Amino acid sequence: MTDAAHGLPSRENPTALITGGSRGIGRGIAIALAGIGWNLILNYAGNRGAAEETAQICVAQAGETGHTIHVEIVQADISLAPDRDRLVNFARQHCHRLDLLVNNAGVAPEQRVDLLETSEASFDRLMAIDVKGPFFLTQQVARWMIDQCPAAASSTYSPQIVTVGSISAYTASVNRGEYCVAKAALGMLTPLFATRLAEYGIRVYELRPGIIATDMTEGVKAKYDPLIDGGLTPIRRWGSPLDVGKAVVGIAQHLFPFSTGEVINIDGGFHLRRL
Repeated sequence: MTDAAHGLPSRENPTALITGGSRGIGRGIAIALAGIGWNLILNYAGNRGAAEETAQICVAQAGETGHTIHVEIVQADISLAPDRDRLVNFARQHCHRLDLLVNNAGVAPEQRVDLLETSEASFDRLMAIDVKGPFFLTQQVARWMIDQCPAAASSTYSPQIVTVGSISAYTASVNRGEYCVAKAALGMLTPLFATRLAEYGIRVYELRPGIIATDMTEGVKAKYDPLIDGGLTPIRRWGSPLDVGKAVVGIAQHLFPFSTGEVINIDGGFHLRRL
């Protein structure tokens, strides 16, 4: 069941389901979509207060841009099959259709430790939340989207799936090796589902953020400030959750109609190989 709802429902608005939508990058994505008039289902794992706050911000943001939206918040741990079922069933009951799934929920290691000291417990936790959860949630949502496609064949319905990955998919950090392995595994989700779902007109993308200012990175700010100033990224600033949100808006507005399976780097140019 839902924890709370905000705003007035509008069945005409497209709807996005955002996992990990209460804080950080998830909040930035939610605010950006609210600004273009999207209804939202915001999933959160444990911080209900942050989810409530995000919902209120989104309704206000929509109002500032002349839109009326409906926002639901739903608690679910996407690493658990019963919670995934409950989340998808809730979306089915409260949405006339789902236009966008944003796989954003993810965690970092509770402690950064040397690769030679990484524990199985930490490894299993990250693989469950950062890989297994998005894989099987995407599977469930994709089936639902396929079911909707024939009924909407004569309409403009063209659902999409976005997964938020990380530059850690290809960048070795030996003090959080399990995180790098999880993000590398997650990177295969997009080409797999893009290939499988193309025949139904469902496009699939990965966003790959770099160094983004969130509560997850607050503890390493002192480390990265001088690195960024020194040119670690060609664009010499921290990224923001809204930078990621704007990329999602571009996808949501179907600005890449002949692309699928793409990785979109949002990293200030970190991925560029330079001499």
